[in-house]
Amino acid sequence: MTLQTISIDISSRGIATVLLNRPERGNAFDQRMLDELAQELALLGADENVRIVVLRGSGRHFCTGADLSARKEDADAGKAGKTPATLRDVLVGLDGLPKPTIAVAHGGAIGGGAAFVACCDIALATDAAFFSIPEIRVGMAPLGVMPFLVRAMGHRSFRRYGLSGERIAAAEALRFGLVHQICQPSALEETLARLCDDLLHGAPGALATLKAAAAEFASPKLSAIKAWQPAHGPTTAEAVEGVASFREKRKPKWYPP
Repeated sequence: MTLQTISIDISSRGIATVLLNRPERGNAFDQRMLDELAQELALLGADENVRIVVLRGSGRHFCTGADLSARKEDADAGKAGKTPATLRDVLVGLDGLPKPTIAVAHGGAIGGGAAFVACCDIALATDAAFFSIPEIRVGMAPLGVMPFLVRAMGHRSFRRYGLSGERIAAAEALRFGLVHQICQPSALEETLARLCDDLLHGAPGALATLKAAAAEFASPKLSAIKAWQPAHGPTTAEAVEGVASFREKRKPKWYPP
């Protein structure tokens, strides 16, 4: 499939940048974008050469949510061909990706755009970025994005901003955890590069295991904790290599040059 609403760039070090590319619509997603995101995220997750996935937006905004003007066109497009991807499909795919993910938010991250940020492992934002959950103002409860935003923002913060639909400044998003770090635009690329390099020091299999365990125990039951058997312990090949590289004062083999 020729990509029309997103672009993918994979660096020699395995850093895949997924760029939302509908700047004339504030990167609002239509059915085509959801389909392309669902397909490409699955491919990136399965690609052993991809180590990190970075999600960004082109133009003024990161993502301004659903393109409401495209709803009729989307409905017509979905009548033929394969089953169209839903926003929930994309969020589940992004959230469950077995690679570290980084959202880089600028401008607006609204509705589903805010949920994209919430589904990434690490969220960077420019100081002028803003967020909102405005579905209630157009007569809808934000059901599709709610589980991801409640987890990222916390129950109380989600209730306030979900009920009011008001704009959330980057500093406020940082305070309650939707964003991990705020950067001046001039420092954003350097910060992102340093963070990617930090992540590349982690063993790919161990990173995937950590993500799976974190998802399992986000709201753990005691019985689940007792029954959990970690799949990536000290006898794996990665662990043996990691200890050897530490002792020999060298980079591990998974760290790309």
